[in-house]
Amino acid sequence: MSGAAGDFAGVAAVVVTYFDGLHFSDTARLRQVFHPKAQYVCATDGTLLYRDMDTYFPVVDARPSPASRGEPRRDEIVSIDFAGPVTARAVLRCSIGTRRFTDFLTLIRLEGRWQVISKVFHYEEEA
Repeated sequence: MSGAAGDFAGVAAVVVTYFDGLHFSDTARLRQVFHPKAQYVCATDGTLLYRDMDTYFPVVDARPSPASRGEPRRDEIVSIDFAGPVTARAVLRCSIGTRRFTDFLTLIRLEGRWQVISKVFHYEEEA
């Protein structure tokens, strides 16, 4: 983890909850970490996929969780950087099904807690 002095433990705690939310397809956990106005963005296939949280959470609710399919946890924090005391970026890797994701989470500290304001990601299909 790198960057200016910052609240690494606070951001890392949010990331752990995020990973748990993904692994268990648990939108209650994801709602704890995402700001209600957060953006979810990907362009892996050459087209823009954009969702707000009202669109993203039902997708998570509808899919079988990796945990229910017996998938092992494969998630890691690659780095956490700080632009200042209330702005951070976390680079993460995780897998769901046959997809290996690299996530860039931008976080802001509001109302005394870290929240994800944007998730921009890329994925690759595993062989």
